[in-house]
Amino acid sequence: MGQDDKKNTSIEKALKILLVFAPDNQEMSTTEISDKLGFHKATVFRTLRTLVKFGFISQDQHTKKYMLGGALIQLGNTANQFLRKNFVQIAKPYIDSLRKTLKETVALEVFLGEKSFMAYVAEGPQRIRIAAAVGEILPKHAAAGAKAILAFSSQEIQKHILDWPMNRFTPNTIIDPKEYIRQLQVIRKEGVAFDNEEIDRGVSAVGAPVFDHEDKPIAAVVVIGPSQRILHDKNPHIISLLKDTAAKISTQLQSNGRH
Repeated sequence: MGQDDKKNTSIEKALKILLVFAPDNQEMSTTEISDKLGFHKATVFRTLRTLVKFGFISQDQHTKKYMLGGALIQLGNTANQFLRKNFVQIAKPYIDSLRKTLKETVALEVFLGEKSFMAYVAEGPQRIRIAAAVGEILPKHAAAGAKAILAFSSQEIQKHILDWPMNRFTPNTIIDPKEYIRQLQVIRKEGVAFDNEEIDRGVSAVGAPVFDHEDKPIAAVVVIGPSQRILHDKNPHIISLLKDTAAKISTQLQSNGRH
């Protein structure tokens, strides 16, 4: 009987049957599910019948095979709405923890529509620090967070964004679309983006993307500070902790992650 014993409760068996369809939701027969999980066919059949009754599993009337049902889609949509509504609250403890460790200003930058803005800011405790305001709109072609998000976005989104004017704020601001695309390619490879005094002189930032449940970049964790502290040898300590923080938030958003 394989694993079909007292070690698995009815609920555990049902959950394992649901999870066996991840990630592709390919149709499977009772026998295929039984073979994959080591459960007795009769147990699989009874559990599937209950899951079909409540809409968690559906059965093709022609092939008689099973797949995930509409009830799971409804639950998924509900969970997604909750995560998006409470996104800042979910990310806040991770942002605060990183700020405490690095003693630098750490922010959550969110990309919405065609704008990038500060959704949450944990200001650094050091005497010389960089202040940022919640709701502040940032230039999408210069901000570290926006670049981190765009680097992992589709080419269609990148092209659309680059159709907008790219204004120069400092001598370091990139305003050539071709050069900007090349930079996005490097960011995608390295997993972090830099603002090397591209918005304000003396101020730099490094950002790492946050992915949602569909593995789409929707935000970025950004460390902001005086250039000599942020960009010195591309500070591997900051980069490592930054990536780790972004990955943890992504996990909370049920992302598959790319970190």
